[in-house]
Amino acid sequence: MESKKAMWTLALGIALLPPLWAVLAPYIGITTGGVALICAGLFVANGNQYKNALKIFLGFLCGDIWAVSALRCMGRLPLSADLALFATLFLFGALAVILGTAFAKFIFLPSWLCGWAIGMTVLGPLGSGNFGSIPIQIAVSMFVGVFYVGIGVDLFQKSLLRLLEKPQRFRK
Repeated sequence: MESKKAMWTLALGIALLPPLWAVLAPYIGITTGGVALICAGLFVANGNQYKNALKIFLGFLCGDIWAVSALRCMGRLPLSADLALFATLFLFGALAVILGTAFAKFIFLPSWLCGWAIGMTVLGPLGSGNFGSIPIQIAVSMFVGVFYVGIGVDLFQKSLLRLLEKPQRFRK
């Protein structure tokens, strides 16, 4: 019975909070709202550990900055597109692991790598000089993913479960 309660309360949280963000995001100028769901997924995969939320977000932010830097670098290299891609991914990938490991106390490396992939996917088709506000929109969506969707759904579910347990305390 408890697992069914957990399933239904989680389903309600997922059905309610992310769609609210999806509706709100365009009204505040965010076109990358879906990024929040990816970021929430990594937060949940890390066990909904609130103590790691800031590290996870900082990793995503590093990945966003990394994507902008990598794409700009690729656009400036005097190599074929394939060689520029390989060289950039090789160098930036190695540096991300080295820096992420060195600063593991502050940055969650998996979210850095995931954030970098998100940024490359969203920004890549735009061309190296045409990003506009998209990197900032990605960063906002990353923040929302960790703190509103990730933590918010978890708190929502826990609150509902507590409410559902209260009537049972008074039964004899």
